Amino acid sequence: MSAEQVHHQDPYDPEVILERLPAQECAEFLRQYQEAVEAAHDPAGYKRLRQVLHMWSLAVVATSRSGYYEDLGAVRMGTARTVPAETAVPDWEQRLAAARARRR
Repeated sequence: MSAEQVHHQDPYDPEVILERLPAQECAEFLRQYQEAVEAAHDPAGYKRLRQVLHMWSLAVVATSRSGYYEDLGAVRMGTARTVPAETAVPDWEQRLAAARARRR
């Protein structure tokens, strides 16, 4: 039995994010990343760095979806078809209340 090494890429790795982002998003990612790295020299700023990497890892997923930029354009033009969160998300009110309680 041969063992193959499994190569796992950390989705929060800035190089992975940069490699997977569409070209038009790279400059903004780098700007925000560098700003967060600079702030992270102070321990209080480390949380912001983690948030930036998390947000951009989600952006990689979103922008890879077919039709993402068309949908974004429709939102910006005010022509997007929308559904209220209460309709789209099961138990929306309970989830919202729980999120608010966690912030306190």
